[in-house]
Order: sequence, then structure tokens, then C-alpha cells
Amino acid sequence: MAYRVHSRALIDGTGRDPVDHGVLTITDERITDVGSASTGDGDAGGLDCSDLVVLPGLIDAHTHMGLVEGDTLGGMPAAMVAAHLFRNAELCLASGHTTAREVAGADGGLAQAIDAGLVPGPRLFPSGPMLSQTGGHGEFGPPFLDHHHHYTGLPGLSEPSVRCDGPDQVRVAARNAFRHGATQIKVCVSGGVVSLTDRLEDVQFTVPELRAAVEEAEARDTYVTAHAHNIDGILRGLEAGLACFEHGTFLTEEVAAKMAAAGAALVPTLAVIHLLATEHERYGLGEYVVPRVAGVEDAMSAAVVIAMEAGVRVGSGTDLLGPEQNRRGLELALRSRLHSPMDAIVSATRANAEVMRIADRVGTLETGKLADCIGVDFDPLAEPELFDDPDRVRLVIKDGEVVKDLDGRS
Repeated sequence: MAYRVHSRALIDGTGRDPVDHGVLTITDERITDVGSASTGDGDAGGLDCSDLVVLPGLIDAHTHMGLVEGDTLGGMPAAMVAAHLFRNAELCLASGHTTAREVAGADGGLAQAIDAGLVPGPRLFPSGPMLSQTGGHGEFGPPFLDHHHHYTGLPGLSEPSVRCDGPDQVRVAARNAFRHGATQIKVCVSGGVVSLTDRLEDVQFTVPELRAAVEEAEARDTYVTAHAHNIDGILRGLEAGLACFEHGTFLTEEVAAKMAAAGAALVPTLAVIHLLATEHERYGLGEYVVPRVAGVEDAMSAAVVIAMEAGVRVGSGTDLLGPEQNRRGLELALRSRLHSPMDAIVSATRANAEVMRIADRVGTLETGKLADCIGVDFDPLAEPELFDDPDRVRLVIKDGEVVKDLDGRS
């Protein structure tokens, strides 16, 4: 089946200027032509989106749709976890994010459910549980019990993290993550904001431990990304061959240059930091988060600018936690304050696709790509803050199928 999408303006995700009255031709699940009304055959059929700006489906490269419980991991019934998880997946898609990389939380089971059409959600690339060292970021459990049971989540649904120490344990953990459907691996090389037993300045995992994860990923033609706030963790990760770093809060020009030389990417996550500063209770997190988040948004914002000036590929992630994750567009709004709205859009489309190694399939509106696109009822280059309102995303098409249509166009 073929049809056309007629837009007010079309932004293709490459960074090129918008095309007035751009027209997409979609055949089955693919884009088969990109043009304008003046170059078409005059057919007004298909979807009349002449009041909407059409963009590529957005990509969130840092999601935790499966982390719905806050500080009380393991206390929620499995049915409630599943309900919140499926709701988060639906909200992600409705916000215009047609692709997402889950970097701790939902595992391969959610991806299978979405692919089977049982649950509405984005095209999902799960990392499985993040790999955490004893006492490091992601190691949940009371710190005063040395031999507590490490909460491992609900396999097939949501697995927050796995504790591993030494290269052999890291290797086994990575292999199990792939067994559970991971498409890449996530490790923790620094302390975190939402942590109980570490500081942002702490460095975690040794180079041999990290190298074990990289070897397992490379054996499957994929990569490792790392939770990393400080530069020592990033340097250790670069030495081990990590391909991507999340957050990058305290990045310096010197380390950014080394990342660029190594071809390593950065995925900043401003949205969650912005929200945790004022709404931590909504996410089930204690007051301890407030001092830990102080100054992080400003530091991470500076890191984004440093990375882009150094030539690092900079993607885009939200890092939202808890139930009812409905603020994904906030990341685009915040990023637009640091550089141009067009750069923010490219980070959330083409750059993210490149970071995730799926640029041959998604990320731009080009012939041959999967037909993922969205229609918004505002000018995203003039009013990017409106991305934060999912109701302003009026139309969502994923794989050529209309999955959200607030105006009854389809």
C-alpha cells in the first residue's frame, strides 16, 4: 500500500533547511520518495498534513521505561510493574519517539511484545540489566548488609542491574544480557545521582573488567555504552574500547578531544536532572537526591557544548524514571537552549541513529528508510519548548502505519 503525507513544512533530520510543502511517499513500511508539492503529480490523496510540520520519528537513546518503582525496588506486584511498563512504552510512542534505547530496565521481553503488536511502543533496543560493581551505581539493596540479596528484577519484564566483580563475572553478566535479548551492553564507570553508596566522582570497574564486556559485545557485532559522570571514568572506558558514554557531566575539552579521536559518542540527559531538582518525590525518590543533583544540570549543559565543539557525535536521551513518563520532549526543549533547535532535532534523530548504529534504517526522512515520521502543530525551529507537550505531536507514523492521529486524518 502506498500513500502520501502532505506537510506544511518538512524537516528531514539531516540538518538541511525545511522544505515548504514537503511530501513523503510511503510504500508499505518504507519511504519511497521525498519531494515537494511543486515536484509531485498534483495528487492530493493520502494524509493532508498541510497544517503540520513533519519530522523524522524521534529517538530517545537513554530510556528506563522498566524502572517504575523508585527506591522501593521489588515492592510492587509484578502485574503493576507490567502495567506501568506498558504504559510508559505507549507514552514514549505517543510523544513522537518511534525508536528508543532502553539502558537498564525493560529487557528483550518488552521488545518482543512491541514487535508482535501486543503493546504499543517504540522500536526498542534493550541493554538488559546495567552491569554494576559491588557498591557501585545501580547496586540496589541495604548498604549495611554485606550479603544481601541483590534485586535482579523480573526476568522477561524488567531487570534494573546485575552485580558483577572481576572480568569473568562481567563476561557472564554480558552473555546473560544478550541471552535475554540485549542489543548492546551498558556498564557503570562512575557513581550516580540516584545512588546510595557512591559519589559522582567515584570511578567504577577496572579496564580489564570493562574490556571483558567490550569483547563480548564485539563478538556479537555490537557495542558497550557507559553511565559516566566524571572524566576518569570516561578515560578508563576509552582505554577499554567503549563506544558511547551517557551523561558526561564533568567533561573537559581535553577528554572531549580524546573521545572525538576515538570516535566515541556522548548521550547527555538533561531532562531527568531538570525534573529531579524539583520533582524527585514524584519518581519515588528520597530527599537524598536533592544535594546530589545540585549543579549537575549546569555542568552537563556545559559538557554538551564542549563535546559538540570538539567534534564528538552528541546524541540525545531523557533518562526518565518511574511511572507515567510523559516529559520526553523536555530534552529537545532544553537542548535547544544550548545550541540551535535544528541541532537539537538532529541530535534526537540522525545523531541518535548513528550512535545506535541503525542509521541505515531510521533517523532521517530519506528514500529507502523505514517510514517513521511525526507531525507537530507548531514551528519546532521557533518554539522548540512545545515538544514538551505530547499533545502538540498530532500524528505519529511508525513503519508506515499511523499509530497516533489526534485529528482523524487517517
